[in-house]
Amino acid sequence: MFAVVKTGGKQYRVAANDVVKVARVAGEPGDVVTLENVLLVQDGDNIHVGANGAVEGASVAAEIVSHGRDAKVIAFKKRRRQNSKRKRGHRQEHSLVRITEILTGGAKASGASASKASAKSGEKAPAKKAASKKAAASEAAPAASEA
Repeated sequence: MFAVVKTGGKQYRVAANDVVKVARVAGEPGDVVTLENVLLVQDGDNIHVGANGAVEGASVAAEIVSHGRDAKVIAFKKRRRQNSKRKRGHRQEHSLVRITEILTGGAKASGASASKASAKSGEKAPAKKAASKKAAASEAAPAASEA
């Protein structure tokens, strides 16, 4: 099963467990977002194409893996013999999203992220460093006051 999704002005062919680099999506890494603008859904021999751009009742659930910025693109303009030049740089922001499920018929996303699903299957989930640092600091503070 796959779908064609439009986000950030571009179209992407996605399937479950694909990791796709798209224009910046609002949310924090680990959040589950829903991409509503689904143009096509293919399930086996059944192909559903949107009548007015989007397939009715279809959506794609995705988990934000990370945010980042692309390499710098330099726009340099020079007018010869005019002592005129201009240099600009631009870095486009993007998000890496992992497609968790393709939903049809108006179904809602389950909300379970892939990291939670992998934790249930026995794999280790990545530990949060900030939480462990705060916990270690709070444990060290009472020990220092007792001594």
